[in-house]
Amino acid sequence: MKAYLRLLQFAKPYGWLIPQYFVYTVLFVMFSVVNLIALAPMLNLLFNEESAPIEAPTNALSLSNFYYYLNQFLEMQTKAEAIYVICIVLVVSVIFANLFNYLTLILQAKARVMAVTNLRNTVFNRVTELDMGYFTEAKKGDIMTKVSSDVQNIEATIVNSFTVLFKEPFLVLGYFMILFSISIELTFYTLLLVPISGAAISYIAKRLKRRAKFTQESLGRMTNILEETLSSMRVIKAFNAQWYTQHKFKEETKIYARQNIKMANKSNLAAPLSQVLGTTMLCMILMIGGNMVLSGNDQLEPSSFILFLVTFGQLIVPSKNIANAYANIQKGMVSGERIFQLIDTPVAVKDAPSASRLETFAKVITFENVSFAYEERMVLRELNFSIDKGKTLALVGHSGGGKSTIADLLARFYDPSKGVIRLDGCDIRELEIFSLRAKMGIVTQESILFNDSIGQNIAFGKPEAQLNEIISAAKMANAHQFIMQLEEGYDTIIGERGSKLSGGQRQRISIARALLKNPEILILDEATSALDSESEQLVQEAIINLTKNRTTLVIAHRLSTIQNADYILVLKDGEIAQSGTHQSLLQQGGIYKKLLEIQNIPAAPDKEKIS
Repeated sequence: MKAYLRLLQFAKPYGWLIPQYFVYTVLFVMFSVVNLIALAPMLNLLFNEESAPIEAPTNALSLSNFYYYLNQFLEMQTKAEAIYVICIVLVVSVIFANLFNYLTLILQAKARVMAVTNLRNTVFNRVTELDMGYFTEAKKGDIMTKVSSDVQNIEATIVNSFTVLFKEPFLVLGYFMILFSISIELTFYTLLLVPISGAAISYIAKRLKRRAKFTQESLGRMTNILEETLSSMRVIKAFNAQWYTQHKFKEETKIYARQNIKMANKSNLAAPLSQVLGTTMLCMILMIGGNMVLSGNDQLEPSSFILFLVTFGQLIVPSKNIANAYANIQKGMVSGERIFQLIDTPVAVKDAPSASRLETFAKVITFENVSFAYEERMVLRELNFSIDKGKTLALVGHSGGGKSTIADLLARFYDPSKGVIRLDGCDIRELEIFSLRAKMGIVTQESILFNDSIGQNIAFGKPEAQLNEIISAAKMANAHQFIMQLEEGYDTIIGERGSKLSGGQRQRISIARALLKNPEILILDEATSALDSESEQLVQEAIINLTKNRTTLVIAHRLSTIQNADYILVLKDGEIAQSGTHQSLLQQGGIYKKLLEIQNIPAAPDKEKIS
């Protein structure tokens, strides 16, 4: 119930629809009831029965008001004329009932679409706001299922909730008013039978909710397998491993199908069970009401009993709709709980309440006793170092030593488990994250590009950039020449993740993007390690342009690229094993010199390489 009430909150901005919906529903119910009320005079005429005198209603808004004046009018007509009048009344009331029913459906659709749009945007925004630690543990497929499939399930839930809360209950109430006006005793018997049907439907709904949870979890796993397969297709084909992914997907689809069948068995039981229970109740009413008619003591007139049966038949439809809607809501609640689990996930890295804006970086970046752990695994231990403005600090060492983690901490993708990172003496946790990252540019080993034009990819960090600025950045990144050779130049769509470009081209686009942003602090995370020699040379030239007059943190496996760095840190198991310039580290010997020997790099630095 808590999740359901939260779902309704997403329709709050559109609360003005509710009064209209309420008015149209009341009018729909009123004309639907009129249809049945008008049958009573018709039945009396057909059975040649004289209606008992009806006293004028004291309440002008009473439902019996219409019945009173209709009988008054019919008494002045012949039977044939009266039948015509009743038929006209029935047609007019049906037209109006369906007109107002149509209007409720329109408003219902508006509320559903707008509320679901709000929910979908909220979920997506939350995904983009979560810290990187969340994505380390979460499965992409499960997140995708929550944003797409789970929200879609909730859409049906919201539709049915409007039916349950507003429309059908009023219709049921109207029909019961007619039943009570015909026979209080017989209606009470009807009410005694209703809880039995309700208990059966409630049991089915609870079972459905449990099955729906298993189904959505399985769908999330299926989506995750699909996402992994699409992003790893080259490797899968290279190793002839299609059988592995096919088998994995097939097994998960079996689980999904099995859960769906079980859920369908329960879901499809609701309608026939309602029908059986409704028919059983109808037969019991026939027995009880039939005895009342045949008793001969005027407990119930034949025409009134027929009207009672007709009204009860009409009552079954909205009652069944309520039961089915309740079952669907239970299924939707599973999706609601999954979505709210995502929305309620706390953001570990966020602005402090008193965070200040970083206007400029003037002096130095300092790491003071910085430690970091992924859950229980310690990655960095008590690091102390600094980077002066305009200088280049290089991080080297074996894989898993914590090099990329240092860059992630500086950009506040994570916060240190212990210690402080300062920018000009200010703890970066006291700075606005947006303003901190606005001063930074990042070029990684894997060029992250989007399925958009080259121009839009370069301007990604500066959407207001003019074309001449984009071209200038591309020229500095050695990218302009190959861009102009493309058929549509800067308007060329490069495909998902830049799949239409080579590795070197993608990397130069990434560098152009960083150049256009013109950051004060630059992070190069193994920016050339995945390139061939020709591409590396072009990218190296672009990086030289990028690093000029900037504070740069370089992470590199290829030590030839960092020999001119102002300072080098050699990391081992999350600790600083060595530190100094290239020449001083050579004199020290140890890990750094061994890494150079392994890579067959000459001791003398290459002046063409970046700092």
